[in-house]
Amino acid sequence: MNKALLAVSIVIAGVGIFFVYSQFNDLGDFNIGLPFTNDGVRPGNNTGLDRDNISKDALTVGQISTVEASDKELTLPELFTSAEKSVVQITDSDEANADSRLGSGFVYDNNGHIITNYHVVNGGGRLDVTFLDGTVYRARLIGSDPFTDLAVLYVEEVPADKLLPLPLADSSKIRIGEQVAAIGNPFGLSGSMTAGIVSGLGRLIPSQEEGSFSIPDVIQTDAPINPGNSGGPLLNMRGEVIGINSAIFSTTGQFAGVGFAVPSDTVAEVVPALITTGSFNHPWLGVSGTDMTPGVAEVLGLDEPRGFLVVDVVSGSPAERAGIQGGDSESVIEGRPIQLGGDVIIGIDDKPVRKIDDILVYLQREKSVGDNIELNILRDGQTQDVIAVLGARPHLQESP
Repeated sequence: MNKALLAVSIVIAGVGIFFVYSQFNDLGDFNIGLPFTNDGVRPGNNTGLDRDNISKDALTVGQISTVEASDKELTLPELFTSAEKSVVQITDSDEANADSRLGSGFVYDNNGHIITNYHVVNGGGRLDVTFLDGTVYRARLIGSDPFTDLAVLYVEEVPADKLLPLPLADSSKIRIGEQVAAIGNPFGLSGSMTAGIVSGLGRLIPSQEEGSFSIPDVIQTDAPINPGNSGGPLLNMRGEVIGINSAIFSTTGQFAGVGFAVPSDTVAEVVPALITTGSFNHPWLGVSGTDMTPGVAEVLGLDEPRGFLVVDVVSGSPAERAGIQGGDSESVIEGRPIQLGGDVIIGIDDKPVRKIDDILVYLQREKSVGDNIELNILRDGQTQDVIAVLGARPHLQESP
């Protein structure tokens, strides 16, 4: 397997299934990408990243929430009223090509920071933020993380009464079946609200970084999310943000009952670093491979199909330094070629590993760059423990 594959190779069954990052272009184009691609996204970086020529407030996290979450559950009209002034429309205008892309965002703190999706603002154009009353302010991109599809904008000279931050929920306490609502600008229709429930938790979706890294621990919802909703909040019935609407799973490019939101716990971890440094260092192990299947388990002589089979180890990675071994012989199992001979990761820090999701979610929630992890691996039919020191995940363009 190619060394550029820095995480896990995931195959999604079914022809015609798309992850659609719900961005809307006023010329009628949708930013539609097959898994692990970034098709339709204009290249280039925003010019707003000159951190030497920006106010001190832009690089300082302000008061996070001036809006208190309700102790009781709100009705949908009450929820909309409590949040509508905090949700904004974001326009990324490409003046050279006379087109633009629209998305959503919300006020993060009282210093003028707006949270949105990376894929909404990575077009390299002029960024404008429009509040509910129609007032428009020029914005700068001061931090972004394609690995979680998050970005932070800074708007200057905005009256204080417009900066009404939304409170963040503890997304680890979300339960399937909870009622939720999404507020944003689907198809450019500002001030729109849809409702539904949390229909799944712990999902894994491809990130906007070209390659095979994925966003773990994602919230699934059946609240209708369409192009233009990207970057807007997914709210619980107490008015707290539980996630940022990012993508839909569709056969047509339109909402088909399954939407995804980056959880608020990820936002709370990543966004302060984006404000102060412009980026976020993700803990990284440096392996690629495949989840165990009954066919692979049978060939390896395992009692049950559990664990993550390491196919390749990135040169110079924490995994290589720890002695993790990749595959060295190719076999065809269940109709597809698989490199065998590599370690099978069956545990991490005394926690069982059923599949790659367990590793990614654990690293995202519990670990930082420089931390030690203990991997329980199966090698040549014997179990052993290996200690690895986590590194910082490289961008793919920086990798050999």
